[in-house]
Amino acid sequence: MEDQVKAKLEELRAGLQADGGDLEFVKMDGKVVYLRLVGHCGSCPFAMMTLKQGIEASLRELDPEITVERVEG
Repeated sequence: MEDQVKAKLEELRAGLQADGGDLEFVKMDGKVVYLRLVGHCGSCPFAMMTLKQGIEASLRELDPEITVERVEG
């Protein structure tokens, strides 16, 4: 499952990079994916919306029980 998640994240990175941001995969623990938002995404006031409604929603296409948590720093 982790390889599928990483592949999906790679697809999503292009959209973030177009806006001057990016994401870093930190780890996957069970069905929880830990990500770090960097660049403009790291300080964007809409970062949590991007994380939950964008990234998490896309990953749930792989498994509806996946959740995404943000790692700071």
